Amino acid sequence: MLEDFAITKRWPATHPEMLQLYSLPTPNGVKVSAMLLETGLEFEAHRVDIRQGDQLTEEFLSLNPNNKIPALIDPDGPNGKPLPLWESGAILIYLAEKTGKFLPINPPERYETLQWVMWQMGGLGPMLGQFGFFHAFAGKEIEDKRPLERYRDEARRLLSVLNQRLAGRDYIMGSDYTIADIAAWPWIRAMLTAYDARDEIGLDDFPEVMRWYEVCAARPASREAVNTPSMS
Repeated sequence: MLEDFAITKRWPATHPEMLQLYSLPTPNGVKVSAMLLETGLEFEAHRVDIRQGDQLTEEFLSLNPNNKIPALIDPDGPNGKPLPLWESGAILIYLAEKTGKFLPINPPERYETLQWVMWQMGGLGPMLGQFGFFHAFAGKEIEDKRPLERYRDEARRLLSVLNQRLAGRDYIMGSDYTIADIAAWPWIRAMLTAYDARDEIGLDDFPEVMRWYEVCAARPASREAVNTPSMS
């Protein structure tokens, strides 16, 4: 039962029959909100304000011991039992399998898609995030510029990989929008918005990435996801 989860004491479910999302529209949070909206699954979004330390509360840690958003409870999980889940990539894969959407069925294409999801999880997201941190928040206080330069150079290398992949393709997997795209585009958005680093990281040097990003960000689900749940 949903009420068996301690997190629901702090963030009560108004609609316990729906998926329960605990998140904030950071890049990783936007991924899952976008996927939920794309699939049409009914869900209830609870704002976990990481600026106020909500992710460190006992209730949130009972669901995600790694104290990061997003996290999810599906009250109708496998075999009809509630399923708690965290890590945005794992949630994307689960929702794709639950709905049969945005993940190819044919094994070669399926594993190639998952390969790009893992590439984002292990490379693009962490490197852009670290670069963004040093550029927007910590760089002025750190005399040694090597950390910023290291993350910038690796982030640009990864953007080059993505730019090459997208040449001649609408999306990462070709003509179909998949969880590989959903995993990646929110991080490009962060460079333009939260980190205000378009020029510093040289996004315009990667025209295929920017063309693809504009298409992804213009999707109706994407436009709604960047405000789900509300930041205020």
